Amino acid sequence: MSEIIKLEEVEERVLVIREQHVLLDRDVAELYGVETKEVNQAISRNPDKFPEGYVITLNSDEKTFVVTNCDRNSNALKMSRVLPTAFTEKGLYALVHARNYLKKSNRHTNDSGNCGNIC
Repeated sequence: MSEIIKLEEVEERVLVIREQHVLLDRDVAELYGVETKEVNQAISRNPDKFPEGYVITLNSDEKTFVVTNCDRNSNALKMSRVLPTAFTEKGLYALVHARNYLKKSNRHTNDSGNCGNIC
């Protein structure tokens, strides 16, 4: 990612889930300019970097609340069969470091170009 993300772009996406300020995986992906699955792959490929409290998987009631109350997420999220993941502040920090680490590793080992931007 080469452009700077404005604070306002992030602030308008922050939700409070389980008394924590979070960003949904789809919002993180949009801010980074990647697909949501790439953000979630970073979690599954680096579980040690995302301990409990860094990432929250919403339950169906929380998903319904977000769909009902957040216009920007309603259609795509409503149709998704997968429960969304939300990143706490620590989770976002871990994601940035996982992303940077993997980009460095893949630069030397993956010449095929098949790896996404997050990994």
